[in-house]
Amino acid sequence: MTTIRVATRGSAQARTQAQVVADQLGAQGIEAELVLIETLGDRTQAGNVPLHTIGGQGVFTKEVQRAVLDGRAEIAVHSAKDLPSGDAPGLEIGAFVERRSVADVLIGSTLERLAHGAPVATGSVRRRAQLRRVRPDLEFRELRGNIPTRLERIPDGGAIVMALAALEVLGLTERVAQLLDPVEFVPAVGQGCVAVECRTGDAVTLDALGMIDHAATRRAVTIERAFLAELGAGCTMPVGAYVLGGTLHVFLAGDADDRVFSEAVSLSGDLDDDVRVSRTTARRAHDSVAAE
Repeated sequence: MTTIRVATRGSAQARTQAQVVADQLGAQGIEAELVLIETLGDRTQAGNVPLHTIGGQGVFTKEVQRAVLDGRAEIAVHSAKDLPSGDAPGLEIGAFVERRSVADVLIGSTLERLAHGAPVATGSVRRRAQLRRVRPDLEFRELRGNIPTRLERIPDGGAIVMALAALEVLGLTERVAQLLDPVEFVPAVGQGCVAVECRTGDAVTLDALGMIDHAATRRAVTIERAFLAELGAGCTMPVGAYVLGGTLHVFLAGDADDRVFSEAVSLSGDLDDDVRVSRTTARRAHDSVAAE
């Protein structure tokens, strides 16, 4: 097999994740090289523009996917939480790499130590909705930028919220002030997982990716993505889903955070059945937060 070209964003986190994929392929005797791509999300980082106002999911993935579709690369590597829940036309997910930690964390302060009205910076509507449930007094601010930039933007007397997995990738976990329990603060769909796409029907590349696909991670993220898909592939509402063992934990808030659906649902272990349960739960969640 010729060298597999790996399309990825150019941030330190994205490059490191892509290199992990390249190294895993290398361990299977398959040579791989990185192809760096700039995305819409990268180009708008500096302006602190909320992600949901420029397209939400997909702003970090479309250009990377295009590199595979137009032949500049054989595979595209993404943080799974950045991917819309439906497959992109012409592409399929050939591997879900073994998941890192799924939890969100606070940096700068613990919740308990934040003063009344303290500022907390995060670009995630989900994180804001979840923190507001336990600390409605907090003042939320927008946060964008790569990981080092975010770490420089901890507000005075406040904190920022990030995914622990991002800090694990860059070896920065010593910055964590508090780990937020993912059962209570349900993470984004696919958080902590790296997804690898290739062209639909590319049997040679699919065979290669099959060597690094992690079965337990694929099962969990597939069930989580079914929840998001039922809500709408590009849903920008505050939504989270996380499979832990035999339980699906879900979270959905209305646009004004005035209605919240939070539930733990038992799974059977049969993937098709569990996907149906996930989709049914999503419909109940939507109806609950949309009720008059």
